[in-house]
Amino acid sequence: MECALVGNLSNTCFLNSISRRVVRQRKTRMLYSSANFNAPPLFAHSNPPKEAIFDRSFSMFCGSATKQRTLAVFGSEEFVWPSPADEIPFWKNTFPSRDASIQVPTDIEKDSNPIHIIHVTAEMAPIAKVGGLGDVVTGLARACLSHGHAVDVMLPFYECIEKQQINDLALITEYNTFYDGNWVPTNAYRGVVSGIPVIFIEPSNEFFKGQNVYGGSYNELEAYLFLSRACLEWMQVAGVQPDIIHVHEWQTGALPLLYWDMYQNLSLKKPRVVLTIHNMEHYGECGKDQLSKCGLDGSIYASVDKAMDDRTIGHNPERLSLLKGGIVYSNAVVTVSPTYLKETLCSGWLASTLLSNRDKYFGILNGIDTVIWDPATDVFLPANFHAQKPEGKKICKYYVQRGLGLVSEGTLAGDPVPHITDNVPLIVCITRLVAQKGLHLITQAIKRTEELGGQMIVLGKAPDARVQGEFEDLANSHNQGSSIRILLMYSEELSHMLYAAADMVLVPSIYEPCGLAQMIGMRYGAVPVVRKTGGLADTVFDMDDSSNREMANGFVFEGIDEGSLNCALDRAFRHYREKTDEWNSIVQKVMEIDNSWNNTAGKYIETYNSIRVRW
Repeated sequence: MECALVGNLSNTCFLNSISRRVVRQRKTRMLYSSANFNAPPLFAHSNPPKEAIFDRSFSMFCGSATKQRTLAVFGSEEFVWPSPADEIPFWKNTFPSRDASIQVPTDIEKDSNPIHIIHVTAEMAPIAKVGGLGDVVTGLARACLSHGHAVDVMLPFYECIEKQQINDLALITEYNTFYDGNWVPTNAYRGVVSGIPVIFIEPSNEFFKGQNVYGGSYNELEAYLFLSRACLEWMQVAGVQPDIIHVHEWQTGALPLLYWDMYQNLSLKKPRVVLTIHNMEHYGECGKDQLSKCGLDGSIYASVDKAMDDRTIGHNPERLSLLKGGIVYSNAVVTVSPTYLKETLCSGWLASTLLSNRDKYFGILNGIDTVIWDPATDVFLPANFHAQKPEGKKICKYYVQRGLGLVSEGTLAGDPVPHITDNVPLIVCITRLVAQKGLHLITQAIKRTEELGGQMIVLGKAPDARVQGEFEDLANSHNQGSSIRILLMYSEELSHMLYAAADMVLVPSIYEPCGLAQMIGMRYGAVPVVRKTGGLADTVFDMDDSSNREMANGFVFEGIDEGSLNCALDRAFRHYREKTDEWNSIVQKVMEIDNSWNNTAGKYIETYNSIRVRW
């Protein structure tokens, strides 16, 4: 018996308390065999956990919805479609463990002259991921390992890290790190994450304590100054001499200064330093007294040709920029797309610094990890698929629609998925809700999608309380209907499901250094709708551009106004509804585009080799 999934939707998403219920729920999972895609669908059942915490971001869809649901029968197995009434949201099911070990493609030869690279970073996916930085560090490290290089990642041992995600974790070094006139006892642990050797730095003070990667009660800038010195101190104590120390963003911008003005005069003679700028929005504004706490004389760097923040010249006090210092003192500087490189040379207060260092400044497009992001093997999907066998995508779409209450009716007789999935385009936007991402355009996309008779899911949260409140209001006014779901949270599992379910992925950024969402979306058969900026301009090319038919793979707009967005959405929806064969060809085409790190890691390796010291 088919029943409506959604009754009166109660808005409990933003309650202060979280309901906790002890539940027992049968979990089901449907898979197309990745070994033989012509085989009939297989259904594997996993045992449910004895306890689960009811997710408050999901409770808003439950209301008075009945728990009775249709059982679809495939072969000898039953498949239970998810429901908003489920006490455990479908993305919190127990999934098979994901094998994220290094997989070396047979057509990639090992480099004949391997090098040792140590990444120093504030983020690493999946254990300490906030944004794309974590994905890039993990993807690049895995790709370089695949090419036969030695790679380590060093990052803080955040209190919030789930240790069960780390293999072979062990304490390897106890040492002291200088900070603010004292030597702070520090532990270094070694473990393996996603096939990558990782060194975790754990100070004995309050740094890196808290429930999140960022936003603890400690001084965040000073904590990352400590990290930069602690990583170099560990290399010296452990006798490690990498060829390359690769630092990321402002958080590790002090490391090049510390290396060249302190540790290179001690025992660390071999390394050369690469800085990757992932987003020029954050500069690491720093006082001279703060920089001095890590053992450097901050006043030495208070000049325009070193680390002076140009915006504060003549102010009292004048300030430093860790990002600028990193640019000046690194042997090579990389940003994450060719177009973003051009944009940073033309605007912003750091443009003059970048221009004066143009000979060592490179734009290298990011990639995505195609082992982790692979719809053919993704353990989070109810059905797997690939470009040559795309049927599972339809099941993923209906699964998400059912689970979020976006559909309530449909016959399953003779067809595992009702044709409602064909009639209503589903657009997904997975993003941090910050100004850079085009908040007014996301809001307009919600409105326009409803007007066009489509569906849209927004997944993300806002660090700013005002923005969070505005999107709470949007959720209150839209989540009761059958077209829009605004989920103010982040879930890695749900993000995989949404990419697989989406017909289109929206990335309307005001500026976007690279962007991974459009690449992941294409990998999962979601056609991108993007604003032409940064890495989006390097990866998405308009379907209606007659001068570039061969590259065409999405829908592009240039303005930052609502009308420009509307035009792009209108064109995308028309293609979806009126040009079915062409749309299916686009979907297959975007799934076959190779945005893997295997293509772009080679450019990083060329950069490493251009600056390394050969002994």
